[in-house]
Amino acid sequence: MHELESKKIIALMSGTSCDSIDAGLCVVNPDLSCKLIHAINYKYPVHIQAKLFQLFSGKASIKDLCQMNFAVGKCFADACNLIISEHGKPDFISSHGQTIYHFPFDEKLDGVSLKSTLQIGESSVIAQETGCMTISNFREADIANGGEGAPLVCFADEKWFKPLKKNFCIQNIGGISNVTVVSKDNATFGFDTGPGNMMIDYCVKKFFNKPFDENGEIANSGMISESWLDCLLQDEYYFKNPPKTTGREYFSNDYIENALRFGPKEPKDVIATLTALTAKSIAQAYERFVYPQVDISEVVVGGGGAYNLAMMKFLRHYLPKHIDLKTHEAYGISNNFKEVMAFALLGYCAYYNIPNNLPDCTDARRRAVLGKVTNC
Repeated sequence: MHELESKKIIALMSGTSCDSIDAGLCVVNPDLSCKLIHAINYKYPVHIQAKLFQLFSGKASIKDLCQMNFAVGKCFADACNLIISEHGKPDFISSHGQTIYHFPFDEKLDGVSLKSTLQIGESSVIAQETGCMTISNFREADIANGGEGAPLVCFADEKWFKPLKKNFCIQNIGGISNVTVVSKDNATFGFDTGPGNMMIDYCVKKFFNKPFDENGEIANSGMISESWLDCLLQDEYYFKNPPKTTGREYFSNDYIENALRFGPKEPKDVIATLTALTAKSIAQAYERFVYPQVDISEVVVGGGGAYNLAMMKFLRHYLPKHIDLKTHEAYGISNNFKEVMAFALLGYCAYYNIPNNLPDCTDARRRAVLGKVTNC
């Protein structure tokens, strides 16, 4: 194995909300610390984004999937080249890709497991368009080892927060919400708590023709429908024991439309209640699955939800008063680009053949090196 050296890495991430490609130039050091140098939100071209949403909903063809794999790779490469034009070439690129389908269930066909995941954004296109070695496809090796392929950011959370010797819930609120529990005395564990911004974004687009609820202003103008909130919280996912992961496949457009049949008539009350759903489902997940194991002193929020003032207000309301609520920025980690930094770290470990999954988070049988290398 090479002796560890600091590496400049452009990391790429596009989450379940599919609002943009997050691209960031990071320096990862041998102690596995990570510094974000420069980052951008690169918007998908409008028709490519529309085609991705067709793929998510199952209304696209195999031909569309084939084409979008390469088209998304080109978009990822274009995002990289914008950064390269300012900062020069990195040592390599680390790409999460765009998740199209995630199926973490151990169903069988002819006795063969169908547990699987699919991220597109062809790494060969990224490598050829940028002239940089590209590491990609992190989730597959974890699933091949019996895991759920998620959540992977737990690995970074452990490296960055474990040395602080406090008991944390590190909560990401992207399209989906996921928590990593990092503590002084326990093994790190984590799971998806449920929807993050996904249901909110869908309804903000449907009722207000906006991409998201900026600063939580719509939610703050509405009233929470407590009866509908209680109804939504009865979904079986919230009661399932971790390790567990979820995604757009479960909390789908059809799922949301079905839920709306029983929702309040006033659109701003819908947004307020769905924002409360994300916050309360997080708090209830802690009550069921975290507090019985770990005495938490602090919750640290990142992702788009950290900028939603209504979300943060509701979360503060639902959490026990003795628990501090902060955002990643308090620890020098970007709320917006935390997952980019995490995949820079995962890529660094793949480059040096360092195991970079946490079986207590993903339910894999063993530690494994996640990531495939594509040379330019």
